[in-house]
Amino acid sequence: MSYVWARDPRPEPLPTDRLGRAQKAAADAGLDALLVSPGADLRYLTGYEALPLERLTCLVVPVAAEPFLVVPGLERPAALASPAGALGIDVLGWAETDDPYALIAQRLPAQVARVGLDNHMWAEKVLAFRTALPTAEQSLAGDVLRELRMRKSAAEVEALRRAGAAIDRVHARVGEWLRAGRTEREVGADIADAIIAEGHIRVDFVIVGSGPNAASPHHELSDRVIETGDVVVVDIGGTTEDGYCSDETRTYAVGEPPAEFRAYYDVLERAQAAQLAAVRPGLTCEELDAVGRDIITEAGYGDYFIHRTGHGIGLESHEHPYIVQGNKLPLEPGMAFSIEPGIYIPDTHGARIEDIVICGEDGGDPMNVRPHGLTVL
Repeated sequence: MSYVWARDPRPEPLPTDRLGRAQKAAADAGLDALLVSPGADLRYLTGYEALPLERLTCLVVPVAAEPFLVVPGLERPAALASPAGALGIDVLGWAETDDPYALIAQRLPAQVARVGLDNHMWAEKVLAFRTALPTAEQSLAGDVLRELRMRKSAAEVEALRRAGAAIDRVHARVGEWLRAGRTEREVGADIADAIIAEGHIRVDFVIVGSGPNAASPHHELSDRVIETGDVVVVDIGGTTEDGYCSDETRTYAVGEPPAEFRAYYDVLERAQAAQLAAVRPGLTCEELDAVGRDIITEAGYGDYFIHRTGHGIGLESHEHPYIVQGNKLPLEPGMAFSIEPGIYIPDTHGARIEDIVICGEDGGDPMNVRPHGLTVL
C-alpha cells in the first residue's frame, strides 16, 4: 500500500541545554567531536528535519569549541527557518564545487583524535570523513546520544501520551473496516487513512495479519481475503505533529476463533499484564523480558514467543532501550518502551498485545489504554 506522507513534524520546543549536554557526554566518552547527519539524532539536538540527500548535511559538535551546522547552500534557508536557526549556532552553506568534508576538517580544532559519527550516517559519508580526518579514530555517536535520548523529559512524555491516545482512537475504529470478505490490503488502507485523521501527520507502518499470516510478526499487507473465524493481528503506528511516534498492537477475531487459540491468548494476556505491572526503576531490561517469557514458557508456548519483549520509542519507532534477554540495563524514570509479547503458531495463527509504557518513579505509566482482551467482531 502507499503510506500517507504529510508535512514534516513540528518538534518539541528544544531545551537550550541539549547541545551542551551532548558536548559533555562526548567528552566523558573520550570523544573530541560528534558528527551528526540527518535523522533522529539531528532532530533531537537541533529540531531540524533535514532531507537525507547525497549532499552532506552535518551538525558538528566539538567538545572544546562551539557547535556548527554545515548544509548544502540550497538548503540553508530551510535550516535557518527550522528550530536550528534559533539556537545561535553558525549555519554554514557550501556550494556545489566545495568539499564539505574538508570544510569541516579545517574548522575542527587541531589534534582531533576520536570522532563519533551518528549510527545512521551513510557509508559513503563515513568513508569521506575517514579521508578528510585520516588520523581520527571513528566510533558511534549513538553510544553517547542514546544516553540522552533514552530518558524522556516531561514534555516528551506528554508528546508520547498524545501519540498513544491518537493510535488508541484508531484501534477503537478497527471494527468499522475489519470483516470477512475484505482483503488485508483494503483494511490496511482504511487504517492508514484513519491514522492521519486521528492525529498523526505520517503513517509509519500498518500490519494486518489474518489467519496464518497472524503467525508472521512483521507480515506485510497482502491480497489475502479475510475469512470468518480468522484471527487478525493489527499492529499500527505513525508520527505525530510533535515528532514523536505511536505504536500499538491488538488482536481481533472475525467471528469465533478456534478453541486452541483462545487457550493461548489467555496465557498471552496474563503474561503482558504481568510485565506491565512489573515495570519499575531498577528492574533490568532482561528481567522485564523474563517476567512474561517465563509465564509463556511455563504454559508450554515458549518456543512460539520468537522475538524480544519490546523496544524503546520516541523520535523513532525503534530506539533504546531494548527489552530483551542479555540487556542488563536497569530501567530508569523517563525511559519509554513497548511491552509486546506474542505467541505465533507457524502456518496456523498467532497473537500479540502491545502497549507503550513510560517507567515512572514507582511503576509503569501506560500510554495506551485500549482493552487487552480479544476483540471478536
